[in-house]
Amino acid sequence: MRAARALATLDEAGIGDHVCQLMAPADDVLDRSRAFIADGALFGDKVMIVGRAVEAVGEFTQKVFDPVQLDGSLIGAVRREAASAGREGYRSLRVLHHVTPGAWPEGPEALLRSELDLEEFAADFGALVVCAYRGAEWDASTLEKVRCVHPHYLGSRPTSPAFQVYRAGEEGWTVNGVIDAEGAGAFGAALRTLLAQSATVRLFCHGLEFFDAAGMDTLAGAARHLPGRKVVLEGTNETVRLAWELSGFAVPSIPVVMAP
Repeated sequence: MRAARALATLDEAGIGDHVCQLMAPADDVLDRSRAFIADGALFGDKVMIVGRAVEAVGEFTQKVFDPVQLDGSLIGAVRREAASAGREGYRSLRVLHHVTPGAWPEGPEALLRSELDLEEFAADFGALVVCAYRGAEWDASTLEKVRCVHPHYLGSRPTSPAFQVYRAGEEGWTVNGVIDAEGAGAFGAALRTLLAQSATVRLFCHGLEFFDAAGMDTLAGAARHLPGRKVVLEGTNETVRLAWELSGFAVPSIPVVMAP
């Protein structure tokens, strides 16, 4: 069973983990990449490094992929490397993604979609995926969105995001924490992304403490964003279900099902 957790060091991460690593200004990209490759060799994993900052380093050029020159999407390239890892006899694939704003000209929505794809891949394939961000290069809003869709976190910020959405097997996605006005935008963006890929999105909400009015409005809006979509929330507590009903959202025109 996957569970959200903060890591003290990257050594604590293992297969099936999707880590958001917030790098400090003094952290060296090349040193991190070398250490990641060494760990891969130790555990018998194939290593894939994505990032323009390391593309010209000759010592491990074959392991480095420039995100703006990939043949198709990032997740497509990752899946191809995972398939070849299996054929070549590796235990699994480990991916280090040095995320830079210049590689995402489409904006934060495209980045969030990519992170959700990587989260699904890490959980379903049993790979280790580390997404490294330099805090100074990103605005706080974008960082908060991407942190919400990583179950594992490593970095200088001591507090966890207000809520998290992460893969719970092939059946659906876990949601935990509190979704309020501050996090509603990130939750809506994540949910719209999932609904664009599946007609029914199943959310396991045993760890969801509360929706405020902004969170509920965002849920309703995301569910109605595309025709023929439905959101099923399982494991909601009585407070969440009662607030949903009393706020007038429990109507046929809003394709959301809440269950205990």
